[in-house]
Amino acid sequence: MDTSFTEEQIMLRKSTADFLVEKYPEAKVREMEESDTGHDPEIWRGMAELGWMGLVIPEEYEGMGMTFQDLTIVLEEMGRNIAPGPFFCTVLEGAYPILDAGSEEQKKEFLPKIANGELIFTLALLEADDIHDASGIAVKAAPKGDDFVINGTKLFVEQAINADYMIVVTRTRAGASPEDGITLFIVDAKAPGIHCEVIPTIGMEKLCEVSFKDVAVPKKNILGELDKGLPIVSKVMERAAIAKASESLGAMDGIVPMTNDYLKDRVQYDEPLARFQALQHIMADMFISLTTSKYLVYKAVWMESEGLPCAKEVAMAKSYVNQNYKELSRLMIRLYGGNGTHREFKPGLYYRRAKAASIAFGDTGFQREKIARAIGLVS
Repeated sequence: MDTSFTEEQIMLRKSTADFLVEKYPEAKVREMEESDTGHDPEIWRGMAELGWMGLVIPEEYEGMGMTFQDLTIVLEEMGRNIAPGPFFCTVLEGAYPILDAGSEEQKKEFLPKIANGELIFTLALLEADDIHDASGIAVKAAPKGDDFVINGTKLFVEQAINADYMIVVTRTRAGASPEDGITLFIVDAKAPGIHCEVIPTIGMEKLCEVSFKDVAVPKKNILGELDKGLPIVSKVMERAAIAKASESLGAMDGIVPMTNDYLKDRVQYDEPLARFQALQHIMADMFISLTTSKYLVYKAVWMESEGLPCAKEVAMAKSYVNQNYKELSRLMIRLYGGNGTHREFKPGLYYRRAKAASIAFGDTGFQREKIARAIGLVS
């Protein structure tokens, strides 16, 4: 396993960090959180000019043809800067599924426009029971002439208010098991019969409720095979889980040095807080947690980039980061003292994002069940 970074990746990290520090000062992050859309088209165009949306899209579709590991470097820096917007859902939930399962016609139609920043994508998967497996899919798509007609409601659809297209996971027939009869469709997000409403969440990341009422979708917009879409969903979930862990890792790597610096600068009883042994021990534990998280995440990222089976490693990394991102943000607030509870300081931003990230693409319990299956405890 080689988790070291190449010279090109170090340059990518620096250019990414420079852009995000300039474009996402804390005031801008708060402004975007509180806006109706959580999206800044000007910043989006800047990302497109840097090639970020096309980072993992092959050159034949006007992308940069880079690796998943390269993408996670960008995601780490986004997490460090708490950068909002539709980048994650467009690339992880839009471009990758089309790369994995799209027809050549679909790839030629959508991937260049994603790479150039012309299209925003998202994935409509979860429903009212918030179950991540096939048993939670109840939204129906029924054939009608040359179309399928979709009816039902999806929840927690990221950035749906800004999306041009949604990849919608539907049930097209009742099979012998819940895994049968799952089909994915590429759906115009502005099609007649679609209603979208933002759900208030602690992370303020513009998750939406999307209802479909007799929404007609051409059969050519089926992504993958009819009734056999579950493997596509499973791959999206696995890849997005480690991508979200990478984003969270970047935030953790922001929390720890920021808190360390605060303890050295903040004076109480005529001494820097860093001189107090109890706080030193807490800070030491935070560094241990960060270092362990890096090992688990970088290993899973490397395996994914190499095309190796890594479901267990992804679940281990996501489970551990879920817990420790929340814990580090909580300790940050604790060590900042009263300042940690003030809105003008950063700890609260990280804390809210940590809560939201910990349930995205499978919470800790979900990941632990995957680990238990992977090690043979359950079938």
